[in-house]
Amino acid sequence: MDLRETPEMQAFREEVSTWLAANVPDLPPVKGKEEFELYRAWERALFDAGYAAIHWPKAFGGRDADLMTQAVFAEEYARANGPQRINTLGLGLAGPTLMVHGTPEQQAQWLPGILSCEDIWCQGFSEPDAGSDLAAIRTTAVLEDDHYVVNGQKIWTSGGRFADWIFTLVRTNPDVPKHKGITYLMIDMSTPGIEVRPINQINNDAGFAEVFFDDVRVPAENVVGGVDNGWQVAMTTLSFERGTGLGSHVRFQKDLDGLVDIVRSVGAQDDPKVRDRIAALHVRNQVFRRNGQRTLTSITNGKPVGPEASLNKLFWSTMERDIFETGMDVMGPLAELAPEADAAVDHGTWHKKYWYSRAACIYAGTTQIQKNIIAERVLGLPKEPRVAGK
Repeated sequence: MDLRETPEMQAFREEVSTWLAANVPDLPPVKGKEEFELYRAWERALFDAGYAAIHWPKAFGGRDADLMTQAVFAEEYARANGPQRINTLGLGLAGPTLMVHGTPEQQAQWLPGILSCEDIWCQGFSEPDAGSDLAAIRTTAVLEDDHYVVNGQKIWTSGGRFADWIFTLVRTNPDVPKHKGITYLMIDMSTPGIEVRPINQINNDAGFAEVFFDDVRVPAENVVGGVDNGWQVAMTTLSFERGTGLGSHVRFQKDLDGLVDIVRSVGAQDDPKVRDRIAALHVRNQVFRRNGQRTLTSITNGKPVGPEASLNKLFWSTMERDIFETGMDVMGPLAELAPEADAAVDHGTWHKKYWYSRAACIYAGTTQIQKNIIAERVLGLPKEPRVAGK
């Protein structure tokens, strides 16, 4: 595995870092529509500069950047403290899925709006009572004339408050095995019959939402990949979602730097147990970085992302959780103070990240699901017993 950067990659790194240094804005947290539009404006600035989706093919407006170049961009973006991207589900999941399964007409309809951030997308996969069993969805779509009539509910919909479109899974055939009666449907969030209810989380954010569908009429041409073929399309989306964790090690390194600041602020820098924990986390982040590079090398050599991607997801999600748990342990009783208290260590920022890190072991496939995939599809162990007929 040759990890040396080519002259072209070094030049791109310099180009990106220079542009980001001159343009990255200092944006407030998203509390409402007004702040959200500031982030949309930033996405448009990235689009205008040609950085909205460098991984997209040139034919669709991207730069056709290879994976190593994408990693360079992700690293520099994290180093520059670039704002949170608000259309990652559109750029990283919906768009690439359309490139694989969409018709030329569908690609022409949706890809330009995704790339320019005119249209923000959210993902409608999770449902109440389905847990991690994606095929257990109950939201239905019944064909009437040239429209599907959708009824049901989605939950834990990231960015659902402000999304313009949702790519979702609906059940179109209840009389076949559950994986075979699912259809992948694109739905305009302004369609009558859709109600969005933000979910206020324990960290005081509402990054998720519930989405209710009550006789929502969706044009039949919004089906992607064929009726009752949604499971195969969804697997494509999930392979993009688990991916390689491009550049994430830089973000985790920043979290580790924040952890060191907390340790010093409470005077625990000479505690050998604390030092051991921090050192172990640094080692884990380097292991994560190198494993990501190994995955990148495999892909650039023509091998597809397989079930091994679950190793990356399992590794980084547990590492992120452990970084923030360590911070809470180090703060001890001070961690219980309200953010506005004079003695509060960092006035709430670490708390918010700690609570959100708990979700890392759930979203994009739970830890239990990743372990099952690794056991069955990577290690070849016997399959988990299934309920008969399922």
